Amino acid sequence: MSMLLKFYPWVRPLLFSMDAEAAHHKTLHALNKAAAGGFCRHLLSGPVPEAPTTVMGLTLKNPVGLAAGLDKDGAYIDGLGLLGFGFMEIGTVTPLPQAGNPQPRLFRLPRAQALINRMGFNNEGLSAFVENVKASQWHQQGGVLGLNIGKNASTPNSKAVDDYLQGLTAVYPYADYVTVNVSSPNTESLRELQQEKELSYLLSQLQERRRELADAHGKQVPLAVKIAPDLSFGQIDRIAEVVSAHALDGVIATNTTLSRNTVQGLPHAREKGGLSGLPVHALSLQVIRRLRKSLAPDIAIIGVGGIMDAEQAREKMLAGANAVQLYTGLIYKGPQLVRDCVRALAK
Repeated sequence: MSMLLKFYPWVRPLLFSMDAEAAHHKTLHALNKAAAGGFCRHLLSGPVPEAPTTVMGLTLKNPVGLAAGLDKDGAYIDGLGLLGFGFMEIGTVTPLPQAGNPQPRLFRLPRAQALINRMGFNNEGLSAFVENVKASQWHQQGGVLGLNIGKNASTPNSKAVDDYLQGLTAVYPYADYVTVNVSSPNTESLRELQQEKELSYLLSQLQERRRELADAHGKQVPLAVKIAPDLSFGQIDRIAEVVSAHALDGVIATNTTLSRNTVQGLPHAREKGGLSGLPVHALSLQVIRRLRKSLAPDIAIIGVGGIMDAEQAREKMLAGANAVQLYTGLIYKGPQLVRDCVRALAK
């Protein structure tokens, strides 16, 4: 067992004594330092069970991935690559740099094994993002990397397609797959782009641009869309119809929730933003099951939201997901969660 896996239970109280966002950056910075040093890298990385799988035409070492949002700028790819993921998704990136919402904007709810964030797509913009991806040794050595694109907060929804087209064009040459984020609750009106008419128009424009880019770069990069857990069955069915009509390769289900039903009365429960962690697991399962009934088998579903142990990863797969992603579970359980999930899914 690596040092990182062995000592995380002792390190977590120290991290939880710090401001959540500060602890986040300190942890990622330490991982990057470890990735850059051969001796530390050997001590911190550990063996991961073999569980190869194919998702969206991509061959993954295992079906356990990193969810978008943890590394918005792609600045920590190599450090996170030590943890044993079969694939990682970074972003969300917007065309122009933006500061996001005022701090504090990230809150822990330990009794619920949850987080609330209202980050607001804080990132350094496409240029810095692409340079970070190009510099990643993990990606150059065959790590499968998804790049997640969004729109700037200052861009009205009527012009949103321009931001997404700019994002797709910039990241396409360097992406193993691209995710279209229309489901963050922290950019005003963004979720309106999940509505049938708006989503159909956006995806049609992106597919047309993807055809042009495929010709120009000589490769077809899979395209996925990330949706919210706060959708009715009717809304999920319409999204599935749009996804099928525009021949997308996958759906990421789901983003964070606006619901507070399971955390009422807890400290920070009334903070604005998206709730992630254990309370989202049941919501995302509902979305995955409904999608799987409507989508053809060749359209992948990546299940994300509230995976805190290996059994919940299995539940996502049994509900119809082809792969899973982790985020909040890593904060509460540590990097051993990756290996536990891979081991369970390998069986």
